[in-house]
Amino acid sequence: MITRRLRRSFVPAAWCAAALTGLAASAGAQAPTRPAPDPRSMGGGNCAQNSYNCRDTPNPLPAANTVWMEEMTWMDVRDAIKAGKTTVIVTTGGMEPNGPWLVTGKHNYVLHTNCEAIARKLGNALCAPIVKFVPEGSVEPPTGHMTSPGTISMREGTFRMLLTDIVTSLKAHGFEKIILIGDSGGNQGGQRAVADSLTAIWKGAPIVAHVQEYYDYARVSEHMKSKGLVEGASDNLHDDVIITLNMMIDDPKSVRYAERVKAGKATINGVSIADKKKAEAWAKEIVEFRATVTVEAINKAIANKGTLPAPPRNRGG
Repeated sequence: MITRRLRRSFVPAAWCAAALTGLAASAGAQAPTRPAPDPRSMGGGNCAQNSYNCRDTPNPLPAANTVWMEEMTWMDVRDAIKAGKTTVIVTTGGMEPNGPWLVTGKHNYVLHTNCEAIARKLGNALCAPIVKFVPEGSVEPPTGHMTSPGTISMREGTFRMLLTDIVTSLKAHGFEKIILIGDSGGNQGGQRAVADSLTAIWKGAPIVAHVQEYYDYARVSEHMKSKGLVEGASDNLHDDVIITLNMMIDDPKSVRYAERVKAGKATINGVSIADKKKAEAWAKEIVEFRATVTVEAINKAIANKGTLPAPPRNRGG
């Protein structure tokens, strides 16, 4: 009985060992040799299989009329860089609560309009996709904006690593000036740290600069007073008329415009936005002013070959 059991356990094991040895030998003998990567290949495919996958194949379509990289094909981006658009703007927004009227993606709507205005005013720039996830507070236990549903937070170290990888990717494709701007206060320190670190490592090639001058809502408010936009008493919400109008020009739905007008709630801090024509005129002025200030600061940072000394911090969203 014992001998019989030993045989039953031993024979299958031997078969398995032999089978595995045979399979390994067979796999080794039949493994195909992978061809060396074709250095001409781009576009997600093999150049030898389709000419549209080749590095130097002309774009079969007209250039896209956009500054957003995510709206361009790889050929569009390649040709834009060759044509001199070697500056790229990396923007950081957030997901956070903003009172009862504004959606949680507030900063992202603002940046969607403003980055385009800045890039077009520069004339030689593209916009990378908006970084929508930023530090908003601790998750456990919840602090800061994380106490409100709809908020998504990122650890500071994760945020900085994400920015570092984004900037490194852009460097690899030939961008010579990489600009970091953020529309929220919690984003500024991480952006500055990443820009300063990569500037030191790469010795200014490419130039990486954080432009904090973009994030100066107090200066925008002062400018808009000269245009007749004067806020009254605060509603004590995480909201104000400047940022509301900056969002509204991108998408009226983001400030619940139609619903507020219908409900008689189209005011913030004592300023009515119910007159759509007047509100849109204010909004265009806000975008133009912010773009002008930011372009001036970007050019100064480029001349400085990196981030300028930090300006005094002003209030903001």
